[in-house]
Amino acid sequence: MAAPTSNPAARRRPGPSIGDVARLSGVSAQTVSRVANEAPNVLPATRQRVLAAMEQLGYSPNRAARALRTGSFATIGVVVHRLARTGESSTVDAIVEAARREGYTVNLVDVASPSSDDVMAALRQLSNQSVDGLVIVRAETTTPTSLALPGRTPVVVADSRFVGHHPSVGADQLAGAARAVEHLLELGHDTVHLLAGPPESGPAQLRATGWRAALERAGREVPSAAQGDWSARSGYDAGRHLAADPAVAAVFCANDEMAAGLLHALHEAGRSVPGDVSVVGFDDIPLARHLWPPLTTVRQDFAQVGQELVRLLVEQIRDPAAFVTRNVVVPAPLIVRSSTAPPAR
Repeated sequence: MAAPTSNPAARRRPGPSIGDVARLSGVSAQTVSRVANEAPNVLPATRQRVLAAMEQLGYSPNRAARALRTGSFATIGVVVHRLARTGESSTVDAIVEAARREGYTVNLVDVASPSSDDVMAALRQLSNQSVDGLVIVRAETTTPTSLALPGRTPVVVADSRFVGHHPSVGADQLAGAARAVEHLLELGHDTVHLLAGPPESGPAQLRATGWRAALERAGREVPSAAQGDWSARSGYDAGRHLAADPAVAAVFCANDEMAAGLLHALHEAGRSVPGDVSVVGFDDIPLARHLWPPLTTVRQDFAQVGQELVRLLVEQIRDPAAFVTRNVVVPAPLIVRSSTAPPAR
């Protein structure tokens, strides 16, 4: 039986150490530790020299050890469904920027479906990745009763349905949708048709509820809703049927992308906007003002939503006593442009 080798060079050497960084940068190990822990009492030139040495050696501070010393990983987890959508990507952009200003990095998981099982699997994955708290962007089909969070994990949800259950931030979906309908009724339209979002979507449900409630308060007929899936293509497909109905003179679309598809379908059918049909969207994405005609829509301030999500989460992380139900409702005002007008008589 061969004797184990005693040659140190034959042993597998671990990665670069804090001592290696100190020797290369010409500072003490204590200074390297201060830089790794983002302590303020380090000269800028020294900090840059240490960071350059870390990069050259491929040194990465031990995050778990850092957390033991500071009580924080300086990382938050974000769960989102369909990041490619305009609203979700704009909200996540704002979260990342707000987190950076607070000294946090972001771990992001884009779940495959909005089911409770997928959302919970993403939460478990992030909980195992050393994060200080969690942001859930659009819980969709997950409900307050089905969202089971680990322990007393700091969490905030971008969904107003979670009011009273978890800290939440959301645009005033109900009031925004109602204001869109009221605007069209005030122009003289007899009723307002709805191009709805997907039935499993919480925001789509809220906007449909606001539309229906506004018509019922005004004592108007509530037409059957057309169905879309948030995409411009679905708006175009549903819009072809709406354009073929001469009784359709005013349409509230649950988002701007479906409104763009509807405008396309109306144009192909020879129905002018707003001369024959008035159209209102929801979100006020950058494209809305550049459609023809420029789109009247309900504005969601995605930047404010993202900033408020981070603010509520960081409050909980830094002060455990702040682990209480806090809720922020961001106003959703109507932005009137050229796609709405009194009905032709």
